[in-house]
Amino acid sequence: MTTKLELYSDYVCPWCYFMTGRIERLYQNFDISISWRAFPLHPETPEQGQKLEEIYARYPYPTKDMLEHLRRNARALNLPYCERTMTFNSRLAQELGHWAEEQGAGEPFHAAAFKAYFVDHQNLAKRDVLISLIEAAGLDVDEGVEVLEKRSYSDAVDRDWERSRALGITAVPTFVIGEAKLVGAQQYRALAQFAEAHGVAQWAR
Repeated sequence: MTTKLELYSDYVCPWCYFMTGRIERLYQNFDISISWRAFPLHPETPEQGQKLEEIYARYPYPTKDMLEHLRRNARALNLPYCERTMTFNSRLAQELGHWAEEQGAGEPFHAAAFKAYFVDHQNLAKRDVLISLIEAAGLDVDEGVEVLEKRSYSDAVDRDWERSRALGITAVPTFVIGEAKLVGAQQYRALAQFAEAHGVAQWAR
């Protein structure tokens, strides 16, 4: 029987972006369904964005060192990664992400959102960028615009944020099976061991 895994993530989280290849590998090797869940990484970010140096000022490491660490990880994973100076508010993109999941287009939408932010350095709070994500995922633009205008999936994102707090999640990505959690960017081996430890069946080879 297919096991359900919840993935708490945010489109502006570099470590979530870095995990995409390993998550795809998990799909290939295990009988698992992955439900994407929205997490509020920097919900206070204004629509026009915020400088990364302001975000990283709260950490005990120089910003330039942290940015270089991220660049090295991207190179090691052979992932495109632009030079970024700003972070942007991802709330509306998260609402569209929920809608995309319901339409069976979650994976292409999430991929498009990560690309827009980490490769093209686009502001995920802007309407034209959000519409481009809808198009990239092959979804109906008119319907997507209606979702944006009516904020149809605002409650769904609120529920995800509330559940993340109830589960004690403070960092992403976080993987959840039942009440068990695996926190942070993990090597594939750790993901596989987590799945096996919680009864996820491997595909027969």
